[in-house]
Amino acid sequence: MWLIVGLGNPGPKYEWTRHNCGFMVVDELARRSEREIRTPECQALTARATIGDQAALLVKPQTFMNLSGVAVAALKTKYEVKDLSSILVISDDLALPLGRIRIRQQGSAGGQKGLKSVIEKLGAQGFPRVRLGIAPDHPVTDASDFVLTEFPKKDRDALGEMVARAADAVEAVLTTGIVNAMSKYN
Repeated sequence: MWLIVGLGNPGPKYEWTRHNCGFMVVDELARRSEREIRTPECQALTARATIGDQAALLVKPQTFMNLSGVAVAALKTKYEVKDLSSILVISDDLALPLGRIRIRQQGSAGGQKGLKSVIEKLGAQGFPRVRLGIAPDHPVTDASDFVLTEFPKKDRDALGEMVARAADAVEAVLTTGIVNAMSKYN
């Protein structure tokens, strides 16, 4: 079984913030699978889904971004996920321009504190990830404040397109493999 983990912060206050791109993609995957992410387990909300012919658990950690690894590690243990390549993490990326996505087989946290928590709790970087660009076309003076602000209305169309494309990319990773997905979506 795949763990498809969207990183974000719980609650309506954060719903449209830049830091919640991971939640948005997982919600889109749930919508496409006609599922609702509402089962509480291991400090996360989850839903079982089938993507292509692959069993997946859609995951939205409820620990807040900086502690996301707690939920991911607990679910990994509960579902006996042995291979880290079956844990796909979706997050925002302040280094990528708004609208761009990047798929990687593994790597560092790149300054993203949710990814840092997942790496620390899993004890390894060897899991795939899909990163969604949130960088504006101007310098950011306070990154923490920026990621916790809502997307302005003028960017909502670009956000919707990016979320849909990222959901397509996740489906491609599960159905055609990560190398093919990277070739198509990066």
